[in-house]
Amino acid sequence: MIVTITMNPSIDISYPLETFKLDTVNRVVDVKKTAGGKGLNVTRVLKQLADDVTASGLLGGFLGESIKKDLDEAGISHSFSQIDGETRNCIAILHEGKQTEILESGPVISDKEAEIFLEHFTDLVKKASILSFSGSLPTGLPKDFYAKMIAICNEQHKPVVLDCSGESLKLVLKGDAKPLLIKPNTEELADLLGRDVSDDIAALKAALQDHLFDGVEWIVVSMGAKGAFAKHNDKFYRVKIPKIEVVNPVGSGDSTVAGLTSAINNGDSDEDILKKANVLGMLNAQEAVTGHVNLDHYQDLFDQLDVSLV
Repeated sequence: MIVTITMNPSIDISYPLETFKLDTVNRVVDVKKTAGGKGLNVTRVLKQLADDVTASGLLGGFLGESIKKDLDEAGISHSFSQIDGETRNCIAILHEGKQTEILESGPVISDKEAEIFLEHFTDLVKKASILSFSGSLPTGLPKDFYAKMIAICNEQHKPVVLDCSGESLKLVLKGDAKPLLIKPNTEELADLLGRDVSDDIAALKAALQDHLFDGVEWIVVSMGAKGAFAKHNDKFYRVKIPKIEVVNPVGSGDSTVAGLTSAINNGDSDEDILKKANVLGMLNAQEAVTGHVNLDHYQDLFDQLDVSLV
């Protein structure tokens, strides 16, 4: 069973407008509301792949119940830990080819709620074959909370695919407990190392051999339309992708994480892991709905990808 973790989920609300007018009324006809958060995007794609997946994290209040209902209707298994605070809303206003986002910070998590979640999480880890953690931590949780969760997974020899950034990721990398895989983009890689990192092959190779990444088996650097660069143990891979028509890129990174997690769980080869991940990221970008892929086009894109040792 794959377990996905979303510590700060949301109800994602989409408001499409032809024009967005400030300081007056904007009326929206076609409103979309879905269970959101990076980990839940991962979950939805895994469900479409027919993987055995359970979503977990923290939920609270009326909006938390709405997320559970949304997942139930989609036939997605879930096992969240309950909190007293209200799960957040995240609003995206789509206007004139732009996207303006209004993101609530979410509930403040108490020490007791954090303790209860870790107990719940420890039980989930026992049933998991691999786990995927995505997104930011809610207010109230210490910045090293992911590190604590990974330590629990390491104790039970369960691999973790980690997709986060900033201080939470830095503390994981500086600690003793290590994830199996991290997926920074080039900007996040530069932030981790405290220096500029170009997309030149030699520069990326040098960056990924920094001692900060010691003990992390897989590092997959997403490079948008330029594909990806990856390090698996002592091997380096360049992933080249075909040009596609992008409809909505939001959630493509999460779809990539779903592909990485699914393929690793299936025991696929390095080449197939990287191909599956990037194909799913592209398929998501071709759809209007975040966290959705049209698998009818999967094999065609899969055959067009080029993964080479460098």
